Amino acid sequence: MDMTLKPYTLSEEEKATPVMIYTADSLVAGEVVTKKVIRVSTWLRTPMVPQFITVFTAQLIDLSSANPRTMNFSELYLPTSQVIALHMRPPASDPLDYDPAEPLRKMAPVTVLVGQFRMDGAIRMSTQTDLERYLDVTKETFTSLYDIEISALNQAAMKPFHVPFALLRRDEVSFAPRSG
Repeated sequence: MDMTLKPYTLSEEEKATPVMIYTADSLVAGEVVTKKVIRVSTWLRTPMVPQFITVFTAQLIDLSSANPRTMNFSELYLPTSQVIALHMRPPASDPLDYDPAEPLRKMAPVTVLVGQFRMDGAIRMSTQTDLERYLDVTKETFTSLYDIEISALNQAAMKPFHVPFALLRRDEVSFAPRSG
C-alpha cells in the first residue's frame, strides 16, 4: 500500500491535521480531516467530535505485546471512546487555548501516565487549589496538558519528544505532582 498517496480530497472548508492518538494498547499516527474552523487540539472537548475518528494514512503501533507490531492503513476508524490522549503531531500546533495573563491561575507541573507512555507537563489551574482538589472538582472528560515531554516507558528505541498541548481522558490516566 502506498502511504504517500492521500486517500481523501479536501473541500474548501476542510483541512488535514497530523495527529497522534493514544489508546490503552496502541499509538496511532496519521491525519484527521476536519472543518477549517475546528481547532484539532481542543476537538475532543467539543460537540463536533464524531463517535469514530477517521485517521487517514494511519500508522498503528500495537503495544499489547513485548514485541510491538506496526500496521499501516489508508483509513482507520477509531472509536472516540477508546481515545486516552490526543495531540497534534509536531511541528503542527494551534494557538494556546487560554490567556497567559489571566490572574489567579498557575501552571502546575505533573507527570501523567498514559498507557505505556509518560507525559511530563503542566496543568493550568487556580492558584487557590492543588492537583488533588483540581482532579476532584474537574468534571470535563478531557483535561488539558501543556508543554509536554513524552517518553515511552517500555520502548527504549523511541526517543522522547516535545509537544505544546495534549488532551487526556481524565478517568483513564494517572497523575503525579512534580516539583518545578
